[in-house]
Amino acid sequence: MPTLHNRLCSLLLGFSASSAALAQTAPTLAPSGNPIIRNKYTADPSAMVQKGTVYLYTGHDEAPARQERYVMHEWLCFSSTDMVNWTEHPVPLKVSDFAWAKDDAWASQVVARNGKFYWYAAVEHGSIHGKAIGVAVADSPTGPFKDARGSALIAPDMTTDKISWADIDPTVFIDSKGQAYLFWGNTTCYYAKLKANMTELDGPIQTVAGLPRYTEAPWVHEHNGWYYLSYASEFPEKIVYAMSRSLEGPWQYKGILNEIGGNSNTNHQAIIDFKGQSYFIYHNGAINTDGGSFRRSVCIDYLYYNKDGTMKRVVMTTEGVKAAK
Repeated sequence: MPTLHNRLCSLLLGFSASSAALAQTAPTLAPSGNPIIRNKYTADPSAMVQKGTVYLYTGHDEAPARQERYVMHEWLCFSSTDMVNWTEHPVPLKVSDFAWAKDDAWASQVVARNGKFYWYAAVEHGSIHGKAIGVAVADSPTGPFKDARGSALIAPDMTTDKISWADIDPTVFIDSKGQAYLFWGNTTCYYAKLKANMTELDGPIQTVAGLPRYTEAPWVHEHNGWYYLSYASEFPEKIVYAMSRSLEGPWQYKGILNEIGGNSNTNHQAIIDFKGQSYFIYHNGAINTDGGSFRRSVCIDYLYYNKDGTMKRVVMTTEGVKAAK
């Protein structure tokens, strides 16, 4: 017959084991400060505001510890009404949803038009050597999304760069007249108009001039009559930007917006306005001891403008942002 001491020890051990199991499975989507998502590695953020809610779309770094390579098979979706508390949604899109693609769920962006949501994503093409851009569509910002074309919107043989990863990092902007523009590219920044159906090009592919030391990760946004084209520059990457009165240029380079993160060779940004405040969303490698260039995490800090329309340098913080009201 067990003694009272032994029974108490057994109860305490059982309680400890149960607590440990709960800790491993408990969601951690409302942390204090940066990074904002801590239960998974997230990278290459894009964001969209819809009816008082921010939808955050990210890549998913899945490289095992001590493996220094990109392992990415799917994209993730989170939503928030205050920029601090985030809800994770079921995986809305995977590389396998593009039957013509091979692998590599790289940077992407979702945009809304006419009640539908279009997801532009970079993947490895299955039959043509190199990266390509596909587009998926859904009736909800959280999906599920399905391939809108059955083929690549931008295939590796449509551009002239010799590197196989030239056609990555799509970003789409729709101007006040309803004309949609697609920007993308590594080493060279390309752009093209999109038809109203958002799944076909409407004219030739052109290159963007006036972007010194351009590497990748273009993002286009508008503020008070100015267009801004921010992008990752050099390597390791910092974020710089240019300004223009027209999406077709000319673009005037303005300098550094966000410095090198220090623990991630890449940087990738999204810029949005939400509830009267501008936000800069990016990634670094700051989570846990295994974080780094191939296990990245999304962060958010405030973005501010000068009176002349230029942007102030983003101050990267561990505190992050406060809940938007």
